Amino acid sequence: MLIRPANPGLDAEAIATIYAPYVNDTVISFEDAAPTAAEMAARIERLTKTHAWLVAEADGEILGYAYGCPHRERAAYRWATEVSVYVDPRHQRRGAGRALYETLLGRLADQGYRIALAGIALPNDASVGLHEACGFEPVGVYRGIGFKRGTWWDVGWWQCELARDTRDSQPPDLTRDTRDSQPPDLTRDTRDSQPPDLTRDTRDSQPSDLTRDTRDSQPPDLTRDTRDSQPPEPGPTGR
Repeated sequence: MLIRPANPGLDAEAIATIYAPYVNDTVISFEDAAPTAAEMAARIERLTKTHAWLVAEADGEILGYAYGCPHRERAAYRWATEVSVYVDPRHQRRGAGRALYETLLGRLADQGYRIALAGIALPNDASVGLHEACGFEPVGVYRGIGFKRGTWWDVGWWQCELARDTRDSQPPDLTRDTRDSQPPDLTRDTRDSQPPDLTRDTRDSQPSDLTRDTRDSQPPDLTRDTRDSQPPEPGPTGR
């Protein structure tokens, strides 16, 4: 089995084919429309500039893939990376998932990332077992956060330390060259940018009811034009 960087032009179709059943037939992915090969190629191209995207290959066939991506957009999160792994069901239990993760986590650590996080729609014992075997520890659960296939789903979060405890030290430079090419600058200073307007007066408006249990209910329609009407009661927010 060979673990290597994904090639957007050569691997996108196989990767899209592996991913599609996870989108269309399960809640493992919270996407509701499987990306095309072209869309997948664009994702690979974008994420390999800042993180890493790997494939497991044997006898010329792609068995699975894993990648890292930003966890959140806010600047202070930039040393954290979210990771995912998907293996073709025909090739599961051959060690591809673990081999992909072990290589991916090492590369992300070399790039300067400090923490890897993984979100798992629950229940999923196989995914939990894989992540914990690779050094991830559970850190919390979002309750009823995602609605798919007629049900609200919990998402558990697992975390893996990619570097020794560095909470009292300066973070590493994510712009240094670790893969023969210079990644884009992830350390830009945003302190001089304008923050969003949080000052609008809402003192006379009634807050929405966010406390009722909506796990067995249908989510509200977020697509209709409500500019001249009263807003619906929101259910749990998605990630």
